[in-house]
Amino acid sequence: MLTPTPQDRFSFGLWTVGYTGSDPFGGPTRPTLDVVHVVEKLAELGAYGLTFHDDDLFAFGAAESERREQIDRLKQALADTGLVVPMVTTNLFSQPVFKDGGFTSNDRSVRRFALRKVIRQIDLAAELGAETLVMWGGREGAEYDHAKDIRAAIERYREAVNLLAEYVTDRGYGMRFAIEPKPNEPRGDILLPTVGHALAFIQTLERPELFGVNPEFGHEQMTGLNFVAAIQQALEAGKLFHIDLNGQRGIKYDQDLVFGHADLYQAFALVDLLEFGGAGGGRAYEGPRHFDYKPSRTEDETGVWDSAAANMRNYLLLKERAAAFRADPEVQRALSDAQVDELREPTLSAGEGHEQLLADASSWESFDAGAHFGAHGYGFVRLQQLVTEHLLGAR
Repeated sequence: MLTPTPQDRFSFGLWTVGYTGSDPFGGPTRPTLDVVHVVEKLAELGAYGLTFHDDDLFAFGAAESERREQIDRLKQALADTGLVVPMVTTNLFSQPVFKDGGFTSNDRSVRRFALRKVIRQIDLAAELGAETLVMWGGREGAEYDHAKDIRAAIERYREAVNLLAEYVTDRGYGMRFAIEPKPNEPRGDILLPTVGHALAFIQTLERPELFGVNPEFGHEQMTGLNFVAAIQQALEAGKLFHIDLNGQRGIKYDQDLVFGHADLYQAFALVDLLEFGGAGGGRAYEGPRHFDYKPSRTEDETGVWDSAAANMRNYLLLKERAAAFRADPEVQRALSDAQVDELREPTLSAGEGHEQLLADASSWESFDAGAHFGAHGYGFVRLQQLVTEHLLGAR
């Protein structure tokens, strides 16, 4: 059960295991890994898929012959190993041309170049059978309030993604888009900083059915918000198209730690939700479990693959713990005492409106609000203690 298999649908970004250790204060500590080697190692570890930015696979501005050579090498490696490419994304943040963003740059010519770059990656995604294009707007933002007309930026963002949706529809690609929120870094403030912002933006689009979200564990934690709550909101809206798993210790720079190497309570609650938190039990999410992390720059290549394996093992360990938690009779009693399932019961009865509510004396006139003082405890602390004991293997 703790040995990863492709059925677990674990995927990794080429930029994750391929991270060379560069950061704002120091250069690379590891050499670049060849994509074929990466595919072979991930297959050996039991992974299901590989994802990538265009510039991960071939250099920005690469000649068409070099680009095609790398694509063909990747396709052969995928055929040899059975790995798939479930998602791709486009790099609109690394090169100097995107220093003020791609879709929302103040420079119109840059915006048009960004659209062409994404369309090119969409064509490659279709060639490789990818179902999702993730859009992380890391440079879509500003540091100074007067430097960016945010209303106009949102209009340009909408214009861009509407065009991309029209393109995939006209080409018959059957592809969906997933917006990845982040509050800051590298820009001082990034547009669509949270899941809630992204969901609201999606409702303004011409083809909202083609757009969902790709929440990242660390990004939502950087806002100080609860990642599991954000995932439940995305699930409730039917918009969880993809998910990025990693570790993050609170509000600071984007750490991209191994999944489970930071907030274990949140990691446990997330795995329990994804695997067993459907409305009637069972999986709530069927897509890839994608690890968007960075192996520490302290590690050599052995450490890179150890960290990749750790992501998958930690997920499976938490899945095992969550299954035991769900099966524990005392947990079931605690959930019942906490009235967790009662929240699914509509507050209003079938056919009831405000007139019927106002006529119901039990909802106000005879309701004893004072009886809740010193009584009617929900037992949430006991429930959380059971979570703790299952996490620690004490039950």
